[in-house]
Amino acid sequence: MGEKDKVKTQEPKKDYFMDDESKNMDRKPLIESDSYKAAGKLEGKVTLVTGGDSGIGAATAILFAKEGAKVAFTYHSSDEDATRTENRLKEIGAEVLVFKGDVGDESFAEEVISSLTDKWGNIDVLVNHAGEQRYQSSITDIKAEQIDRTYRTNIFSMFYFVKAALNHLSEGASIINTSSITAYKGNPTLMDYSGTNGARVAFTRSLAQNQEILDKKIRVNSVAPGPIWTPLIPSTFPEEALEEFGKDGALGRPGEAYELAPAYVYLASDDSSYVTGQTIHVNGGVIVNG
Repeated sequence: MGEKDKVKTQEPKKDYFMDDESKNMDRKPLIESDSYKAAGKLEGKVTLVTGGDSGIGAATAILFAKEGAKVAFTYHSSDEDATRTENRLKEIGAEVLVFKGDVGDESFAEEVISSLTDKWGNIDVLVNHAGEQRYQSSITDIKAEQIDRTYRTNIFSMFYFVKAALNHLSEGASIINTSSITAYKGNPTLMDYSGTNGARVAFTRSLAQNQEILDKKIRVNSVAPGPIWTPLIPSTFPEEALEEFGKDGALGRPGEAYELAPAYVYLASDDSSYVTGQTIHVNGGVIVNG
């Protein structure tokens, strides 16, 4: 069976599984697979996913809903993506809260946590996923505004949401940060983005050892995606770079968002009760020794 046929066997049934930004893409990103079997691993848990309207964030939110969780998610600007994901979560049967705003703004993080906890009480799972990247072939093209924006979205937001949520995290809660293979390999055209992901890994390891976190038995881990086919990829990279995207791993192809989401379920659930300060590498077989 060829690579193209393998992808076809996993195609979802409904168009709203596709991200709004991907309408004109030759290859559609997939955020849900019919092959997943839920087991109630997050029954009744209160979960929050930043950047949960599309891509990996939406795929994670959908599996959390399938596992019985209440799901809140944030998004920045795509109302259509957010509505589609919200409707899908409700179709699954989840209680849902949706927040629109800038995760790089501390006051937004405080508003989200306040509204969520007023509605649902304590938080059991916090997923810091929201992020952004911009392709630049030369460091001289990376302006101060871009650096500030990338770090504000990708790393400042993690501090803001953890700070705002800390007093509302239940004992034994899970914090999951999305990092990236670029934290370990680097990327010459995503230098500021790679830098933020190195910071995300260091933040994860440091927070996992923090005494306030340990006192509440909170586990802190990260997931480091490799080349995953989401709308961010064709909108970020020049067309000539897309042809080789994801082909350097052992599996020889980019991954799909739905292939990432089970890692988040594992880290959110009691299945990972002895795992903290760690990173799960879901990257198609790229060895990073990290």
